[in-house]
Amino acid sequence: MFQRFYTIARSTFVETIRQPIYGVILLVTAILLILNVSLAAFTLDDDDKLLLDLGLSTLLLSGLFLAAFSATGVISREIDNKTVLTVISKPISRPVFILGKFAGLFAAMAVAFYLCFLVFVLAMRHGVMETTATPWDAPVLVLGFGSLFVAMLASAFSNYFYGTGFATTTMAIVTPLLTLSVLAIGKLGKHWEVIPFGSNYVGGQVMMAAYLVFLAVIFTTAVAVAASTRFGQVMTLIICTVVLSLGVISDYAFGQHADTSTLAAIAYRAVPNIGPLWVIDGLMAGSEKTTVTFGYLGYVTAYASLLTTAVLSIAIAAFQKREVG
Repeated sequence: MFQRFYTIARSTFVETIRQPIYGVILLVTAILLILNVSLAAFTLDDDDKLLLDLGLSTLLLSGLFLAAFSATGVISREIDNKTVLTVISKPISRPVFILGKFAGLFAAMAVAFYLCFLVFVLAMRHGVMETTATPWDAPVLVLGFGSLFVAMLASAFSNYFYGTGFATTTMAIVTPLLTLSVLAIGKLGKHWEVIPFGSNYVGGQVMMAAYLVFLAVIFTTAVAVAASTRFGQVMTLIICTVVLSLGVISDYAFGQHADTSTLAAIAYRAVPNIGPLWVIDGLMAGSEKTTVTFGYLGYVTAYASLLTTAVLSIAIAAFQKREVG
């Protein structure tokens, strides 16, 4: 059974990263993260806090669209095209099929989020240019854009002479190059001077906040898998958007009225609460009470795992009676 599960997960991962929409969303996300550096300058308060908020919001929205489009591409489309029959007609149970699909999507989401997070780190390191006299961060620009240029050039060469996939080859090359670039700028100042490693980096609290956003993305992926067993692309995207939006505002919209309103109490218990995964407001408060601790990370990771497991159980139940013939 494990071999069948692994085969489905591996094929799903490869199929997902080969989808054109996967690369397009990654490219758009990277562009938005870069543009956030300029957009965050239009504030009368702390520009870097706005840059942080915009960056984490971009990562969350990117995960939402990636999850919805990728899940429908590997589940809903297979059901509509009847290609799923070639899999479940073999001695492969439907739960194994769904779990394998989710595992493949999980891996694809992890790769996408990691790449976007590296761009986010570069943008945060560069910081907001508050005036025209503010100098550019040369190492960020040279190493960041240089990694992308080298990866695209090598991928074009490989595609032309060896027929390899351009998008997948670019990802395979840019991932280690961008990782090395992010590590290198941790040791370099804005004018290429050597500095203590990590002294001009994003803080640990920001990395923890990004990790919690990743948990929200994985939960959204599970919701997309469940919706894709019954609905098409547009409806899956709508369901994911509604669930994620209501989950983020659950405490504010329903929780504070749960004691005085029956409908609010029912909604508060029915809607998955994603509020604990979105800690950006607390980080901006800057108080000791809002500091993310490792204990909090452990509790929230377990909480997100339970939510994801519950949604996957719904996905398995929905697919059990799904007519695919």
